Amino acid sequence: MSKQNLLATPARGLDADQAGAASLVLKALADPVRLRLLSEVAAHPGGEACVCDISGPFDLSQPTISHHLKVLREAGLVSSDRRSTWVYYRVNTAALQQLSGLLDGLAAVQGEPRPCEDPQ
Repeated sequence: MSKQNLLATPARGLDADQAGAASLVLKALADPVRLRLLSEVAAHPGGEACVCDISGPFDLSQPTISHHLKVLREAGLVSSDRRSTWVYYRVNTAALQQLSGLLDGLAAVQGEPRPCEDPQ
C-alpha cells in the first residue's frame, strides 16, 4: 500500500491520490487467486511462507503463481525475501490495517440523510 495514511477518511470523501492508492490494493485483492494466496501466506506461522509451501493447493503453473505474488508485492500487501533457491513471502499487516481503517471509515455513516435540495 502506498505511503499515504488511508486511515483517516476525509469528511467529504477520498481525494484522487487516496482513491488511486486504495484502488491498487483493492484491484490486487479482487482476483480470487491473489486473495487465496494472501490467505495462504497469512495462515502460516508468523504470516510468512515459502512459495513452495503455498503453491500446492493451486492448479496453476509456477510462473502464474509468481505473477500473482508479484502483483500482491507491488500493491504492498506482501514483501518477499529470497533465501537460497526459494522466495519467502510475508504479509504486510500494516497495509492490511490501513485498508481495514479505510473500509471502516467508508462504512461509518455520519448524521442524517438529507435531500439534495437542502441548502445546508
